[in-house]
Amino acid sequence: MSVESRLVSQLRTVTALLWLVSAASAQLPDVRFQDVTKEAGIDFRYINGASGNKFMPEAVGSGAAFFDADGNGRLDLYIVNGAPLPGYQGPVGTNALFHNDGSNLAEAEAGSPTTVTFTDVTATSGTGDDSFGMAAGVGDVDNDGDADLYVANFGSNLLYRNDSSTQSLRFADVTTQAAVGDTGWGVHAAFVDYDRDGDLDLYVANYMAFSTQGNRECFGGESRSYCGPTTYPGQSGVLYRNDSATGALSFVDVTEPSGLQTSTGRQLAAVFGDMDDDGDADLFIANDKKPNFLFLNNNDGTFTEDAAVAGVAYNEEGLAESAMGADLGDFDNDGRLDIIVATFQWLPNTLYRNEGDGFFSDITFNANLGVASVPYLGMTAGFLDYDNDGWLDVFVANGHLDDNVRDFDPSASYEQLNQLFHNRRDGTFIEATKDSGPGMLVERVSHGAVFGDYDNDGDTDIFISDSASPQCTLLRNNGGDEVGHHLLVRAIGTTSNRDAIGTRLRVVTGDIVQTREVRRSYGYMGSGDVRVHLGLGQHDHIDTLQLRWPTGRLQTLLDVPAGGTLIIEESPD
Repeated sequence: MSVESRLVSQLRTVTALLWLVSAASAQLPDVRFQDVTKEAGIDFRYINGASGNKFMPEAVGSGAAFFDADGNGRLDLYIVNGAPLPGYQGPVGTNALFHNDGSNLAEAEAGSPTTVTFTDVTATSGTGDDSFGMAAGVGDVDNDGDADLYVANFGSNLLYRNDSSTQSLRFADVTTQAAVGDTGWGVHAAFVDYDRDGDLDLYVANYMAFSTQGNRECFGGESRSYCGPTTYPGQSGVLYRNDSATGALSFVDVTEPSGLQTSTGRQLAAVFGDMDDDGDADLFIANDKKPNFLFLNNNDGTFTEDAAVAGVAYNEEGLAESAMGADLGDFDNDGRLDIIVATFQWLPNTLYRNEGDGFFSDITFNANLGVASVPYLGMTAGFLDYDNDGWLDVFVANGHLDDNVRDFDPSASYEQLNQLFHNRRDGTFIEATKDSGPGMLVERVSHGAVFGDYDNDGDTDIFISDSASPQCTLLRNNGGDEVGHHLLVRAIGTTSNRDAIGTRLRVVTGDIVQTREVRRSYGYMGSGDVRVHLGLGQHDHIDTLQLRWPTGRLQTLLDVPAGGTLIIEESPD
C-alpha cells in the first residue's frame, strides 16, 4: 500500500471514529432525503462534450436554478447543459426549463408525501440555449414582478427577459439590448443592488482565458489529466450597473471604476452579502488556487479588496485554497454572516467565522468540518436549515473532475457521496450523511446544488446537477416539516428592488435569534429560492420579525404565526 493510500485509510478511520463519538453525544433529527428525480418527471441528461482531449470546460459544469417563473407560488427548475467540444461524438442537448405542475392531492389527503411533477417546457418557453452552459442567475431586472434569467456560458452569455403568465412560460433573449453578453468564461452570475438605487445590477464571475485551440497537455503520473487552474491566464469578473430606470432595459459595464477589475484570480463563486453589517452588499469571491477576494462595498459605487486583512484570502495554514463553491450564512446565530468554501480533494472545506470588526477566523477543524471533508472533492458548499430548528446546517456536493482519476490516484473516485452536516448549536457540526436517507447515499459526479421548498410542504429540498452522471438528482426532504415549525418569507420591495435582494431579517423566536438575508445566488453556478426559509423549532410563532430593506428602512412585525408563506411588502415609511 502506498504512503498516500495509507494516509487516506487513516483519514477515513479517524473520520469514522469522530463520527461515532459525535453520534453518541448528539441526537440527529429524523429527516430523510429521497431521490425523486424520476417520479417527478425530470428527464435530463448532461452533455459534457468530452472526447479525451481534456478540454477544461468538460470537467467543471454546471449549475441550476429554482425559481417561480410564472408567479403561481411554485418553484420551477432550470438546468444548465454543456455542449459538444472538438472531437466529441455523441448525443447533444440544450439547457432545460421544467414547469412545476404541483402535487397529487389524493396522496396528500392519504397522509403520504406528495409527488410533485414537472413538465419540460423548454421548447415553448424559448430558454433552450445550446451553448456550453455553466451557471444560471435569476433576478427581476426590470422590476415588473417576474423573475428574469441570466445564463453564464463558456462563451457569450445570455439574458432572458421573463414575459410569462400563469397560462404560459415565455422568455425573450434581450442580451444585445441590455448589453450584458460578456464573452469570457462565465462561471457564476449574481444579481444584487450594490448601489441601492432600487434596481438589480449583475456580477458575472469569470474563470480563466481558455480556448480549445490553446489546449495544453497535462498529466497525473503517466495518465492524461485536466490541467490546473494556473496553467492559463485569469480573467476578470464583470460588474454591470442597471441603468434601466430611463425606460429601455440597459446595463453599463462599471467593472473598472467600481474597483472590481482584476485578472489575478481564478473565480468560481461570487456571493454577495452584508458582511460588515453597514447596510450594503459586499462581495466574496472564491478563487481556484489563488487567494480569495473580499470586496467591501464603500457605499459610493466602489469596492475595496480586503481579503488578506480580513483573514479569508488564505486558509488556516496560509495557503491559497482550491476554492470551488461558497456561501454566506450566520451558522452560529451571532448576527454576523460567516463563510463556507468547498475545496479540492485532499484539502478540507473551509469555514470562516465572522468575528466582527472586519475579521474572520478559520475554524474548520474546531467546528468538525475538516477531517470528514478531506477525502472528497467539494464543488458546492451551502448553508440550509434542513430540520427547521433555526440553525443553519451545511450541505456539500462532491464529485471529481477526472473520469480516469484512479489511474493516477487509486485512493480517489470519480463518483462520490455528497455530505450533510448537522448544526449542533454549539459552534460544531456532526456529519449526518449516512443517517439522512437513501438520497444521501447516491454516488454521482455532483457539482452544482440549489435549495428550495419545491413541494411547499415546509422543509428545504435540494436539486443537484451532475457533471457526467446519467441523471441529475432531486432530493425531497421527508420529515423536516415534522421536526420543527417553519415560515417562508417572500419580501417584495417597493422603493427597494422588487426582489428585495439584500434585505436583512432579524428573527426572534424564544431564545433563538436568527439573522438571514434575501438572496438568490450562492454555492456553485446556481440560484435558489428567493423566499427566506425560517426554521422555528418547536415554536408556533415568531415573537419579532424585523426587516431592514436596502434603503435602510426598518419594518417590524410582532407575533407572527408559523406556517406557509408570508408575503411582506416594503412599507412606504
